[in-house]
Amino acid sequence: MPHPPPARLGVPVPADGLTLWYDRPATDWETQALPIGNGPLGAVVFGGVATERLQFNEKTLWTGGPGVPGYDHGGWKVPRPGAVAGVRRRIDREGRVAPEAVAAKLGQPRTGFGAYQTFGELFLDLGHAGAAGYRRELSLREAVARVGYTVAGVRHEREYFASNPGNVIVGRISADRGGEVSFTLRHASPRDDKTVTAAGGRLTVRGRLGDNAMVFEAQVQVVVQGGTRTDAGDRITVTGADSAVLVLSAGTDYADTYPSYRGEDPHARVTAAVDAAAASSYDQLRRAHVADYRKLFDRVELDLGGRAPGIPTDRLRRDYTGGAAPGDRALEALFFAYGRYLLISSSRENDLLPANLQGVWNDSTSPPWSADYHVNINLQMNYWLAEQTNLHETTRPYDRYVTSMVAPGSRTAREMYGARGWVVNNETNPFGFTGVHDWATAFWFPEAAAWVARHLYDTYRFTGDEAYLRDTAYPVIRGAAEFWLDFLHTDPRDGTLVASPSYSPEHGDFSAGASMSQQIVGEVLANALAAARTLEVDEALQEELEAALTGLDPGLRVGSWGQLQEWKGDWDSRTDTHRHVSHLYALHPGDRIRPGTPEAEAAKVSLAARGDGGTGWSRAWKINFWARLLDGDRAHRMLAEQLRSATLDNLWDTHPPFQIDGNFGATAGIAEMLVQSQHDVVRVLPALPPAWRDGSVRGLRARGDLTVDATWRNGAPDTVTVRPGRTGPVRVATPFAAGRYRVHDEEGHEVVPRRDGDTLSWDARAGKAYTIENEAAVAITAPAALTLDP
Repeated sequence: MPHPPPARLGVPVPADGLTLWYDRPATDWETQALPIGNGPLGAVVFGGVATERLQFNEKTLWTGGPGVPGYDHGGWKVPRPGAVAGVRRRIDREGRVAPEAVAAKLGQPRTGFGAYQTFGELFLDLGHAGAAGYRRELSLREAVARVGYTVAGVRHEREYFASNPGNVIVGRISADRGGEVSFTLRHASPRDDKTVTAAGGRLTVRGRLGDNAMVFEAQVQVVVQGGTRTDAGDRITVTGADSAVLVLSAGTDYADTYPSYRGEDPHARVTAAVDAAAASSYDQLRRAHVADYRKLFDRVELDLGGRAPGIPTDRLRRDYTGGAAPGDRALEALFFAYGRYLLISSSRENDLLPANLQGVWNDSTSPPWSADYHVNINLQMNYWLAEQTNLHETTRPYDRYVTSMVAPGSRTAREMYGARGWVVNNETNPFGFTGVHDWATAFWFPEAAAWVARHLYDTYRFTGDEAYLRDTAYPVIRGAAEFWLDFLHTDPRDGTLVASPSYSPEHGDFSAGASMSQQIVGEVLANALAAARTLEVDEALQEELEAALTGLDPGLRVGSWGQLQEWKGDWDSRTDTHRHVSHLYALHPGDRIRPGTPEAEAAKVSLAARGDGGTGWSRAWKINFWARLLDGDRAHRMLAEQLRSATLDNLWDTHPPFQIDGNFGATAGIAEMLVQSQHDVVRVLPALPPAWRDGSVRGLRARGDLTVDATWRNGAPDTVTVRPGRTGPVRVATPFAAGRYRVHDEEGHEVVPRRDGDTLSWDARAGKAYTIENEAAVAITAPAALTLDP
């Protein structure tokens, strides 16, 4: 494996500003280390001088599940006939019931849930000291991390990337003088259920988890140019080399098949991956990685008119004001790009599992909330940005995971709820945990299946792919809707159909017909009906859905102080600042609340009362809320709050602690400020904040299979370009439609649109590009000689 000379570090940040960089090594995993990932594999780079540290993960390495005595997917250990009906009767009598009382009747201790695991750490003992000219960086343009510094006149450089092609993590250690690369490679882990051996320049870590007997294996091949390589027990030493390359892959015997969740031993798969990569040159591996990554990342580009000052990213974040400071716009654009980078790095089309609460990164055997899949907002928020920011491929593991929950969820629906279809509650794991536990304020949320299903229908709305709707989305949506057709309850107060027991996530008492419950249920019933009509299937089910929608309580009420009610009863407090704002689901991610309606005005009142605080993901959700309310200034204020108060030096979101959904939610929120399409009209720059005076965006996606570009000057739209993926009508809303405008295709041919207020529509052809120009803006900014045409 020949190694070309490395690219030099210590140069200024690239002009596009898409680089995180620092002038000292990381000492803390959560706040400072830099993440790389390819979907299944992830690592964080510390960039040490005396010792380099690389903590790494493989996404399927989980304790819990089958093999743990007593694990049964969260289903009740013994039947509880009449338990749900009893709670319903009490709610009907009393109106509201304390969570602890309901958990005592319907919950149970959690057995065998498990937790996401670290695979351990690789240490490179380098022995360097007295480093000068230090720089540590992560290029978002290439998805490559680098470390560089000078010791005793020798420039030492390291470069790392996680390549989806080949499923490997690759590192290169080099110097600008021959024979100066020496180190010892070793592995460390808090686990004692493994062995580590070195042979043929390959470090092999292999073991079997103690609780569920999951087999895991990682291999690291060391390839040297010059010098010597020595295997010694559980470590490998390189001495006097010109350069060295590390190739790592890892895997487990996990499979996403109910009920065993076990597949083949990972040894052959991991060996083949490392062998193939080690047989290629470093340059070949790097080119394949960068090409694969940029195929996704380069689809979208955002320019907010800022330029990154020449200061490290941690200082850039600390200096951020949210106002007009030179680096503020650059940091916001970088944060947007970082969200897309993190999703590409933690969710790829060949993944078995979607991004979890920490993406793919975890340094613990007992991470916060198990680094699991919370489905009362968090997993869903991870994928809000996917279609909007042109990363459709990243949704495939989400679809696969949701589909895999249908089998265990069908059993839970049948045995616990006496219902058709399928269900999942507040949180789940890779092993089909669809039942309940006993944490009173976070154990019951059967609406989760309907919520996770909405994302599949939204994917169909973005792509228009009827084969996907038929084969992937509709079976999941139909099952989630069938559950509610059977489980809805007639409210004795007014005869409407309501969810009961119903619980607004992690907040308040149990009741009947909490607003979020009703909004989600109404949405899944409507989506199932629309999909069945599109596919021309299930006529009898269509009739059931129509009848249920007719009798369903809408879950949208304006309360006594002008707020949108969180519950069917008017119980909201003006001083409540809870992090969940669940009753605004119909505003975002749902679409039933439209700007300018009484419900939208009530949503503003509720948001104002809740305030601008909260966890990182809560602030991210509020960016999206205010964008949907067309208040760009308030949405930008929430973005500023998140960057100031809920973002770490490595730009990871913090709950606290680190939780990646805030990164993803904020990126989605920025996209919502620039393009919205939830009501089948493409609204361009609907919530542009005054702080973003000049800028451009390229490559955002809109429902209806449209790609959208826009430029703006002096806070006003300048040009809008749409590229339809399908032939058919296009509707675009832009403020300058009421003034002077011109519409033309990419060849300059004029298009004469129909105009209705601020909305232009025309019949578009797939593969064409249509540009709307604001001629008023052109006239204002054009040279005088060009405005004197007789």
